[in-house]
Amino acid sequence: MDIQNPPTEAPQQQEKAERRGLLIINTGDGKGKSTAAFGLALRAHGRGKSVKIFQFMKVPSARFGEHRTFDKLGVPIEGLGDGFSWKSKDLEHSAELARQGWARAAEAINSGEHFLVVLDEVTYPLIYGWVPLQDVVDVLRNRPREVHVVLTGRDCPAELVDIADTVTEMRKVKHAYEAGIPAQRGIED
Repeated sequence: MDIQNPPTEAPQQQEKAERRGLLIINTGDGKGKSTAAFGLALRAHGRGKSVKIFQFMKVPSARFGEHRTFDKLGVPIEGLGDGFSWKSKDLEHSAELARQGWARAAEAINSGEHFLVVLDEVTYPLIYGWVPLQDVVDVLRNRPREVHVVLTGRDCPAELVDIADTVTEMRKVKHAYEAGIPAQRGIED
């Protein structure tokens, strides 16, 4: 490890622009995309801001750790899907759930009622062709100025990256699952 001197001057910043809602993307094949989005949701909620979370691949009855916590805090989190695609018995039904879910999410974004809207795992219905990419781009481009939106999921389409304000790519270096360690309560769920 190389020892570094701590910075003594603040990083250079462009001229200050007016505050507005940001479009934030957490993508890549590494772990932590949803976790980071949920951290922002907690931060916003802690500041008294209205937050709404949509999970495109989780079932409405999901009771993972994040659901239990957000329920206790009064942060609405809504499962829109029917689980992992490889477990689906009817992929057209899965696609229809995604389209219906997108309509609900678009309505929440356009309403301007929420400071932050999280679209967790939204990239999957996009890359599967279940939800039209241009519809998502249009809603995000034309959303009320003060609404922040966070998107998560692997393989985020370039069209969304292009219009985003902040994009973080989580890169997998190694993952316990590949060593045969199964998902664990409190870590993956």
